[in-house]
Amino acid sequence: MTEQKIQMVFFDAAGTLFDVRGSVGAIYARFAAKYDKHVDAEGLQHEFIRQFRTQPPMIVGNSLAGAERLLAERNWWRNLVLDVFARLGEFPQFEDYFVEIFEFFRRAEAWAVFEDVTTTLAALRSRGYRLGLISNFDARLYDVLEGLRLRTYFDSIYLSTEVGAAKPEAEIFTFALQENGFTAAQAMHIGDRWQEDVQGARAAGLHAVWLNRNAAPISDPTVSQVTTLHQILELL
Repeated sequence: MTEQKIQMVFFDAAGTLFDVRGSVGAIYARFAAKYDKHVDAEGLQHEFIRQFRTQPPMIVGNSLAGAERLLAERNWWRNLVLDVFARLGEFPQFEDYFVEIFEFFRRAEAWAVFEDVTTTLAALRSRGYRLGLISNFDARLYDVLEGLRLRTYFDSIYLSTEVGAAKPEAEIFTFALQENGFTAAQAMHIGDRWQEDVQGARAAGLHAVWLNRNAAPISDPTVSQVTTLHQILELL
């Protein structure tokens, strides 16, 4: 890859740099108990994964003003959480519950940074690479990054809710490239999602690297993969 003269390295956010501390199901269940709604954490986790996959892409669009966009993001998550609890009977205090759970995931305590992240980001910056984030996340990501002390590593951040396109669409990658003044051949994207990160980045012409922390079997030998972020340094 050194022959391609990579100058910018993009990262996915959740699942790549950090992940939920514990499980979404356990957190949802713990907070629900505060509102007299007692549910099985494992069942909630299963339902969250199932419902998350059925939701429309988290695309709000750049036509909305700041407050309107934030409300649309919040409503996207409210609809998802409503669907997660839909089969679990009445939940009279759902609205109060949702406000608290939504704000909880804005805080650093909800997330855990993978141990290979900060050293890799620091090494890349010391080598002169520009770093960016491309994420199908909402605006809470800015607060999460600040809380986890990761924000200062990145020169730019691109959210699907702000760009108006979500991975694996090529538009979000192309927008990020144009904003930084690089061609696709000059950029690499690393992420843990096969479709969103690998296939999406490749379709947009970027060098795609799959972060395969669990060493899952790979069906395409032409795709670069790493099991830790430290190995990126060997690819550049």
